[in-house]
Amino acid sequence: MVWLQFMLSAAALVYTAIKLAEYGDVIAVRTRLSGMFIGTLLIAGATSLPELLSAINAIRHGVPDLAAGSMFGSSMFNMFVLALLDLIYQNARILRRVAMSHALTASLGNLLAGIAVFAILANIDGKIGWVGLDSVAIMLVYAGGIRLLQGNRPPAPAEEEMIDEGVPTLRRAAAGFALAVLVLLFVTPILVRSAAQIAESTGISSGFIGITLLAMVTSLPELVTTIAAARLGAYDLAIGNLFGSNIFNMFALGLTDFFYLPGRFLGAIDPQFALAGLLGLLLTGMGLIGNLARVERRLVFVELDAALILLGYLGSMWFLFVRGIGV
Repeated sequence: MVWLQFMLSAAALVYTAIKLAEYGDVIAVRTRLSGMFIGTLLIAGATSLPELLSAINAIRHGVPDLAAGSMFGSSMFNMFVLALLDLIYQNARILRRVAMSHALTASLGNLLAGIAVFAILANIDGKIGWVGLDSVAIMLVYAGGIRLLQGNRPPAPAEEEMIDEGVPTLRRAAAGFALAVLVLLFVTPILVRSAAQIAESTGISSGFIGITLLAMVTSLPELVTTIAAARLGAYDLAIGNLFGSNIFNMFALGLTDFFYLPGRFLGAIDPQFALAGLLGLLLTGMGLIGNLARVERRLVFVELDAALILLGYLGSMWFLFVRGIGV
């Protein structure tokens, strides 16, 4: 029964994520905002809701390590998806097209991840009420980063392009987008709960389950939305969703502190989870450097930087498993 519940909720989530990408692309066209801007803010925030919901659910069950593992693991998995795009769209060379557009977004993600890792390791016990100052700092840097991204938004074209008559209206697209988000809010807890029940039967630690299985499950919206956006040719939307999700994951890590009433949330996380944060930071750095350097070497049918990210992700999972993180 639990497997059937998992598959049905996953199917619903996949379909909803596809519609989310379609409506997000329409909103980008109708508002004449760039796909990068819509992908980084609107869609990234919506598709990252499962991570936030799973973290809050983990807090309610008294498993803060599961929440942290889900956030850091999701950021790592997003970079795996970034490299996976190179396998699926070999001729489009997506990463080369949008590298400069998203350099600032990727750098902001690394900055936030670095602050989170420092906060876990430094364990400075400063609080406002029950909320840690480190969590407040993460959220303030996120807000400042969003303002910076808005200020660096690509200018609108001098000549307005004609919009196809078949494109839905902005009102219809916004309503469809909102409905898709509501479906995600309903489906995600079911998916996470069924995944947790399946994981519990294996006897694997909750921390490692958070980094692997739960992170992958809650990242399904990013995976499907990114591929759907790429199929529509909205490459800025696709890449913006991944880097934007990494940013939102770190913001959600700070926001989760408000739901952790016993005290400072980042202080309750096992310090060994900083390794997962550092690995996610390294994978993002690899993607950023490889794209900006524009290395034009390919291994059979995979670009060298994408191959390194793929190997880096698999190696990271092996390392965390051997290290016994979360045990």
